[in-house]
Amino acid sequence: MAKAADVYFQVDPWKIIEKEFDPDYSRVSESVFSLANETVGVRGCFDEGGSVDSLRGAYINGVYDFEPLPHSYRGIIDRTHFMIPAAEWLMTEIELDGERLDLGRVRFRDFQRTLDMRAGTLTRSFVWETSSGKELRLSFLRFVDMNHPERAYQRVTLEALNCSTEIQFTSGLSFHVVHQGYQKCYWQGTRVKTGENCLMLQARTASSGQEVFAGALLNLPRGASAREANQTVSLCASLSLTQGQPLSVEKRVVLLFDGQRGDDLWQAGRNALAAAETVSLEQALLAQAAYWDAYWRVSDIQIEAAEENAEVVAAEQQGIRFCSFQLAQIYHGGSMRHNIGAKGLTGEAYNGHAFWDTEACCLPFYLFTNPRAAKDLLLFRYHTLPQALERAKMLDCQGACYPIATLNGEEACSLWQHASLQLQPSTAVAYGIWHYTHVTGDRDFLYAYGAEMLLQIARFLASRVEKGGKTGKYGFFGVMGPDEFHMMVNNNAYTNYMGKRSLLCAVKTLSDLRQDRPDAFAALARKTALQEDEITRWREIAEQMYIPREESGLMEQHDDYFNLPHTDIDAIPVSQFPLYDHWSYDRIYRSDMIKQPDVLMMLYLYGTSFSEAEKRVNYEFYEPRTIHESSLSPAIHSILAAELDKMEEAVRFFGFATRLDLDNYNRNTREGLHVTSIAMAWANIVYGFAGLRSDGEGLRFAPRLPKRWKTLTFMMLYQGRVLRIRMAHGATRFELVRGEPLHVRIFEKDYTLTCDETLIS
Repeated sequence: MAKAADVYFQVDPWKIIEKEFDPDYSRVSESVFSLANETVGVRGCFDEGGSVDSLRGAYINGVYDFEPLPHSYRGIIDRTHFMIPAAEWLMTEIELDGERLDLGRVRFRDFQRTLDMRAGTLTRSFVWETSSGKELRLSFLRFVDMNHPERAYQRVTLEALNCSTEIQFTSGLSFHVVHQGYQKCYWQGTRVKTGENCLMLQARTASSGQEVFAGALLNLPRGASAREANQTVSLCASLSLTQGQPLSVEKRVVLLFDGQRGDDLWQAGRNALAAAETVSLEQALLAQAAYWDAYWRVSDIQIEAAEENAEVVAAEQQGIRFCSFQLAQIYHGGSMRHNIGAKGLTGEAYNGHAFWDTEACCLPFYLFTNPRAAKDLLLFRYHTLPQALERAKMLDCQGACYPIATLNGEEACSLWQHASLQLQPSTAVAYGIWHYTHVTGDRDFLYAYGAEMLLQIARFLASRVEKGGKTGKYGFFGVMGPDEFHMMVNNNAYTNYMGKRSLLCAVKTLSDLRQDRPDAFAALARKTALQEDEITRWREIAEQMYIPREESGLMEQHDDYFNLPHTDIDAIPVSQFPLYDHWSYDRIYRSDMIKQPDVLMMLYLYGTSFSEAEKRVNYEFYEPRTIHESSLSPAIHSILAAELDKMEEAVRFFGFATRLDLDNYNRNTREGLHVTSIAMAWANIVYGFAGLRSDGEGLRFAPRLPKRWKTLTFMMLYQGRVLRIRMAHGATRFELVRGEPLHVRIFEKDYTLTCDETLIS
């Protein structure tokens, strides 16, 4: 692996700490210190702004706008949509003796910024040394409310250290925010109202017509003056500071989104602001801590180090907790309008779009920690099925083609080679439906929603597949597999195999539906104009699908892959990452170098369908060719390495996956966090070191503990049960904390867990 850690943050089991500010690292820190509650999110930018390089971003999940694209060939989209920054609510200005606080220009000392993962808060403090010789200690606190997703809080504490003095303090709200990529503000039609220590703004997006309300309550002294200009409203007050006596300004914020309600939203915002007024910041802070305490009681992953490895394991412990913390911030269910953006709400790279990573990589975390959230993610796909049907028509196909990148269900990717050639989204949705139903047993969901999606996905695949070529079998031609470094290839092994499994899943689901609920089957057949010969053809295609497998079990990634020129990936300098920024686009495509697991990806998703020998021969061939330019890559390799008892490799890849953003491995954390890597870090623990396999009969475990760990402990949910697993060298304890007896298989032996007995294996 050619990449290396860029260590910057302090190691702490429950906190991310930055001591002494490095302006060259400012955007990386902003990404790492992002806060969110699924609905609203904000980067870790400075409250006071200033000249330090920054991407100021406060976002609302599902808020986007459009840009037209040049007219092109049929099948290529003519407009795109993307997440835009919403109301700036941290807006703060502080002046002392005519000098404005700006950490890019003023003198300061004792800087520290801390993300507390047990409290869900971000704090920052430093001492400002003014040009007039005065010293002012400033402390900033912010958090977004996990219990009330429309609320956010800010507190600024000021203490004069060597004098008593007056400062000018301004706090505001603004829709005059610029999208970094397009360098354009997408808000218009601003409505403004101010009152005593109260600010209200509402604006509408330029093209999508979505409305957002922003309101704030402050505790400034009476007589603060209001200002309105340029889609911005603020209150300015003169604050008297007495030496040694801290003074705090608090701000309670409400952010509401409703693209359809117009004036009703204004009233809803006023009501929400009135409700927020009944809760103090301190009360909200206590409720926030209680939320995270409850979360960590069931979601914490605890790693205890062997004594001689304490330092490196401490970093791994911090890393896995950071990943778990971000997963709870990114998504916890409750809305079918939201999906999981590839950067969450931490930056504008990837435009806020959800990819096929949701079903392939993120879903397992929710399946075993929050099944309702997993279901909501799939219902997002159901409610955007009409857009997938339209997309298939654009590609001269039938059925449903799910988009490679989307916020609202429409295809948003303007790169035709990705949007038109990648079939992974559709097969990943099919896999997600199957996996969710397989793990939860939720056949009501399968029959009410999943069956229709599977039917339309099968219809799409059947219209996209071809029979012929050198094999005379069915296969997909002119595609791009998960390894996005090769395009317009034929018979990509992953695409063919996942297409085969998707078709078989549709056939079985419809057969079961017809048998179990004949009336529901008849209704679905009428709704979709399903013909009996379609199901027959899907089965025929699946049975005759070409899977390029050699006698040894090695699978050729796609036709003629074995004949490509070789690139020594270890010879690529670290300074050339990310490759997309340093290599020409076409240069990347001219060798056998792989961006991310392709053949290995399907060995992970359908692990029980392949033998250990098949996994070994493919892992040993493809791992040396993989550059891990994708965030999903390290954990997949770690999981397979653990299964193959390559524990040194497994641990090395785990460190990469878990700290990919904390240590800026890909040198692009500045653009936002890598949600897939974050989700796969959890899978790395559960599927990798605990050896969980959930695609076969029941739950299977094959625990393998790295030598440098003394113990590994975590909990998981399964069909109404709570299971605690504690791994140690020589023995693993399986404890059923709550629920009916559970049958599990551990190292190919069957056991039954009960609440009154602990199994030690």
